[in-house]
Amino acid sequence: MNRVNEKFNLGKLKHNFLAQLLSNIEINDNRVIMGSKIGEDAAVIDIPGPNYLVAKTDPITFATDEIGYYSVIVNVNDLVCTGAKPKWFQSSILLPEKLTTNRMIDKIFKDIHETCKTMDITVVGGHTEITPRLERPIVIGSLIGEVPKDKLVLTSGAKPGDALILTKGIFIEGTAIIGREKEKELLEHELDHEFIKRCKDYLFNPGICVFKEALLVNNHFKITSMHDPTEGGVYTAIAEMTIASNSGVKIEERKIKILPESKTLSIIFDLDPYNTISSGSLLIAVNQEASSDLIDLLRRNKIYAEKIGKFTPKDRGLLVIKEDGKKEQLKYSETDEITKIF
Repeated sequence: MNRVNEKFNLGKLKHNFLAQLLSNIEINDNRVIMGSKIGEDAAVIDIPGPNYLVAKTDPITFATDEIGYYSVIVNVNDLVCTGAKPKWFQSSILLPEKLTTNRMIDKIFKDIHETCKTMDITVVGGHTEITPRLERPIVIGSLIGEVPKDKLVLTSGAKPGDALILTKGIFIEGTAIIGREKEKELLEHELDHEFIKRCKDYLFNPGICVFKEALLVNNHFKITSMHDPTEGGVYTAIAEMTIASNSGVKIEERKIKILPESKTLSIIFDLDPYNTISSGSLLIAVNQEASSDLIDLLRRNKIYAEKIGKFTPKDRGLLVIKEDGKKEQLKYSETDEITKIF
């Protein structure tokens, strides 16, 4: 089939097309434990000593407000999902020619450094420039960390029978982005300033960072897989876990928590909350026998968690049990719902 003139949507590439691209990448260094693979969001490299080196890069393209904070956190989230402790951060900061001010640059730099400091991450370099034809700033982060070789977690590690646990709820990042980037539209929908303030605060409460919970559970349990739902939301992230681990899954939709402000925004903007960007949620696969203890640990540490399903053999497919008890195929899209309003 001729793909030369194929139209691409905003957001992630389709998994099938991405898989073709990745199949052409040859890794000739046997120190690479994990390279490019759907569902695996960080590279793992063997180095002398007890630890692996873990490397991650990710851009911020939807958000502009608090972009320095976002740039650190989205990279931290993917890296800690391997069990790694983040250590060294770099960023490429691309700034729009007509909109850039000293104040904008100062804030981005300050937010990056202060966010890194809270997690004992050292900023080791990067690049900053004024870039033509940009409408908003873009920050591309790059993060390196370390993980003990016996504590490495890969997305591909999930096994049939494992419990699937979700923390906090879904649509967290999407709620923060809409609150911060679409305030005018929210006011036009007659939503008050207090509601908008709560949406904006989702960035920090419940928060888009999973640093604490990922490292906490990996320190206390044998985690088989962790994944951070970003573009495409929780259902795309679950699908990526099954692709990486060559498994199926059965989800109970009623167990998936949607926070109040997120539910309101999904109705106003006609967004499917299960397929809307959701950094701040963490998906954890663990042996069924350990699942209750793991949930108890998280809740004792003031992190909401719920078992939402289990992994199954691949031939059983990706199933969702709806609120009314009916079973459906899990529907997901690499194109995030939030692109409808951007």
